[in-house]
Amino acid sequence: MKLLDRFFQNNREWADSITSVDPDFFSRLARQQSPAYLWIGCSDSRVPANEIVGMPPGELFVHRNVANLVVQYDFNCLSVIQYAVDVLKVKHIIVCGHYGCGGVKASMSNTKHGLIDNWLHSIKHTWLQHRAELDALPDEATRIDRLCELNVIKQVSAVGHTTVVQDAWDRGQALAVHGWIYGIGDGLLKDLDVTITGREQLDPVYRMND
Repeated sequence: MKLLDRFFQNNREWADSITSVDPDFFSRLARQQSPAYLWIGCSDSRVPANEIVGMPPGELFVHRNVANLVVQYDFNCLSVIQYAVDVLKVKHIIVCGHYGCGGVKASMSNTKHGLIDNWLHSIKHTWLQHRAELDALPDEATRIDRLCELNVIKQVSAVGHTTVVQDAWDRGQALAVHGWIYGIGDGLLKDLDVTITGREQLDPVYRMND
């Protein structure tokens, strides 16, 4: 017996449940990938992108990493953004964090966690930038959740700072970048109301000129 036989059984049942409703679903899916949305989310296993928004396979182009970061030296993430914007022509990029994020929590401590500490370094900058606001909150859990929100807000700006996104805006391509956060405790999304749709919404220091 294979160690993960259950996964294959679940897969067969899942595929059968879809084809019983829509027999041509997978043949259509195999012919073309044309999602309108790029989802940049956390790797946390409790935050499954498609299920949260109730969308079937093929509707979301997904990139996930620890703490849903967009950093200018991460060529994996930048390549995903470039492919989504230039090839798939997505109309929306959604940065989605979640409350109680372990990566955000780890960044707020001075405990060594290993290689991941280097990855989370940029969140420490956000923590420092908003230290007065965070220190005024009543408890650690509230501070962590607020930093989760602030981290998403920063990553929305980081997406807008990329040359890929600014080049798309220069071409007149309709592209919006959104910041959302997910509550694992209740399963609900919250819009942080930080959507950007053009370079004029960025600080001038980050605007790339031709």
